[in-house]
Amino acid sequence: MFLPLPSARSHVKGAHPDRQPHQAADPQAPWLHIQELSSTVTTPLPPDLLVIAASNGENLKLAERFAEQAQAQGLHAEVLDLTALDLPLFTPRALAAGAPPDLAPLQHQLEAATRWVICAPEYNGSIPPVLTSAIAWLSVQGDDFRALFNGRPVAIATHSGGGGHAVMAALRLQLAHLGAHVVGRQLVSNAMSSAKDESIADLIHRLKQLQPLQP
Repeated sequence: MFLPLPSARSHVKGAHPDRQPHQAADPQAPWLHIQELSSTVTTPLPPDLLVIAASNGENLKLAERFAEQAQAQGLHAEVLDLTALDLPLFTPRALAAGAPPDLAPLQHQLEAATRWVICAPEYNGSIPPVLTSAIAWLSVQGDDFRALFNGRPVAIATHSGGGGHAVMAALRLQLAHLGAHVVGRQLVSNAMSSAKDESIADLIHRLKQLQPLQP
């Protein structure tokens, strides 16, 4: 004759006959358990370096190379493709209509990164419209148009169909006017002269030496 095995819950000291062992007596406990789980979720750290691409072609590829080299040097790097954002051309009429939805996330992403690299092609001897328009939008968000840029360590680079030196000069001038701390060396590449890994590595190394302006 086989005797029935005692139920598992009979071995739990103080167990209620109608309650499973894993259930808590306190009705609030399930909520506490959820709170404990949620408290363990960590917020992603902001990047040490944000690499901004002002085109979705060769300069996006160049930006990805900068991010890879930054990670090789121990930095947390991300790539931002400006052409993927829905930012209208900045005009007084566009400003009067209100800030576009993509602007606030862009500003937050830029603010969170300690340092930037900007990769931009040369358009008609100057800065591409997607970049100048984005800078214009960002500069009118608040009372101080320099707030986002002031003291920010920035390196600049280009892959251009032409020479590329004109866009570097124009971009350096604009960033300096906004108060950014631009690395002295720059990277110019084109169809005749491709960007070298050691040049990208050196720019990242130089950028790491620059510290943001402290309040």
